[in-house]
Amino acid sequence: MAMKLDHEDLNRLIEKISTSDIQEFSLEGEDFKLEIKRNLFDHNQVVNNLVSNTSFDKQKIPNQKTINDNVSVVNEPEAPQVAPPGRSDLIEITSPMVGTFYRAAAPGEDPFVEVGNNVKVGQTICILEAMKLMNEIESEFNAEIVEILVENGTPVEFGQVLMRVKQS
Repeated sequence: MAMKLDHEDLNRLIEKISTSDIQEFSLEGEDFKLEIKRNLFDHNQVVNNLVSNTSFDKQKIPNQKTINDNVSVVNEPEAPQVAPPGRSDLIEITSPMVGTFYRAAAPGEDPFVEVGNNVKVGQTICILEAMKLMNEIESEFNAEIVEILVENGTPVEFGQVLMRVKQS
């Protein structure tokens, strides 16, 4: 029996598992493998690994890293930011999920990218946090960062424009 999973199915599955008592979970498809191992007592251990050689909706599935379960960031809900219209020569990098946008790996650290930086394929450009999982978003092409449209620590919607780049 063939199973198709999109981002929403995957996020729902991860959410169900993260709120359950399940310690280990493994799911394998023709072109992907999802393994979740939880150790509720050792927060320093990497909890989730998502191994994927396929793309869901042509979006990269980022590496998922853990964050301490008892750390919570409280953001006041704000209206989602609307991106200004872009130039035709620019490529829009959109959010593959609903989550919180972070420009750096941790507070006080340098941002992954700044306007004017050149990035390479596979380079981390930001983190999206969803359900306490840190999802590294990687560049899909060699490009120059022209605009960063989202403030650090703000909630983003699926498909929202995060950055605009000029392909090099």
